[in-house]
Amino acid sequence: MKLAMTVMVRDEADIIAPMLDHHIRQGIDVFIVTDNGSVDGTTQILEEYAARGIIELRHDPVHRKQQSVVVTQMARDAASVYGADWVLNADADEFWGPVNPELTLRDAFEHIDKGIQSFTVNVTDLIGEPALRGSGLQRLVYRDVRTTAELNQVGLHAHATHDAVHIGDPEIDVIQGNHFVSLESLGAPPSEYAIEVLHLPWRSWAQYSRKVENAGRAYLASDGLKPSPNHHGMRDFRRLQENTLFPSYLVRHPTAEDIVAGLASGSLVREDRLATSLPSPIADVPVDPTAAAHDRAIGSVIGGLEFRVKQLEAELVQAAEARDELEKAQAELGATLADARSHTTELESAVTALKNRRLVKTADRISNHLRRKP
Repeated sequence: MKLAMTVMVRDEADIIAPMLDHHIRQGIDVFIVTDNGSVDGTTQILEEYAARGIIELRHDPVHRKQQSVVVTQMARDAASVYGADWVLNADADEFWGPVNPELTLRDAFEHIDKGIQSFTVNVTDLIGEPALRGSGLQRLVYRDVRTTAELNQVGLHAHATHDAVHIGDPEIDVIQGNHFVSLESLGAPPSEYAIEVLHLPWRSWAQYSRKVENAGRAYLASDGLKPSPNHHGMRDFRRLQENTLFPSYLVRHPTAEDIVAGLASGSLVREDRLATSLPSPIADVPVDPTAAAHDRAIGSVIGGLEFRVKQLEAELVQAAEARDELEKAQAELGATLADARSHTTELESAVTALKNRRLVKTADRISNHLRRKP
């Protein structure tokens, strides 16, 4: 069995080496990596792995939103060039593995039937206290299982979307950020061999602000692309332009007190697997809680306002739906009343006709009786 992983990466020097090392240990046989014009040292790190024969390194310096095209080609080549049985299309901030920590990806895929063709994998964000710089592998050690309402209150739309895994196929299409593929899913892995992804999207302010700017400018450079108003990348890009991204970055991370409360309530769950097995290439520079208190307060206000706006939007949608239902009911009632009036008119006509017929018959009987009298 051959496992292949594709990665399209831009400016991820703080995490790309641990990510590759993790998946080497998990049993990935083939790595196809496309560097998207990195300028932070990522290219040099990838060149070292390529020189050791660990990855096939490709270069695509165009800064537009062409991920689907690039990843699709890598995924197809994983099948046609390398003969991959399974292909995992990953991001640089994702760490794939079995839910059972005693297993590796190779262990799990040896028990997954290729006949199911494709399946989706849950993605869980790992969070912790914020930092100005740093890889964060020893800091971001909590599974974020907050409710959607709790996420909305800190300016987040929802949890991360699932990823899709597929068998090797030279005609595969990978779309929407690795979340979907063109091969229909015909089942799921056995529960004891389930796969998951641990995701580290907001490792530091330096990393995240750069990522937001890169993504936003790539969208602006892509003619014809119109992301939805709720698209997380463009929403954060607007925050960056309005100088409110740092407060929003702070408030989506828990404080030390929040972590204690989250562990007690179950909205945070300790996750040490990455922290104990992988070093952080860049040491953490923590955010001073006292100095950041004002910005965190601003972030809380922004998150609360955005949450209320979302509530109002939902209420407006419900009101519009209720109005539509009322108008539909009124139309149906009007049609029913019209039918009733029509039936009433018909009935009245029938009654009148019946009365007239009875009057005629009665008159005929009286006339006949009178004629028969001596």
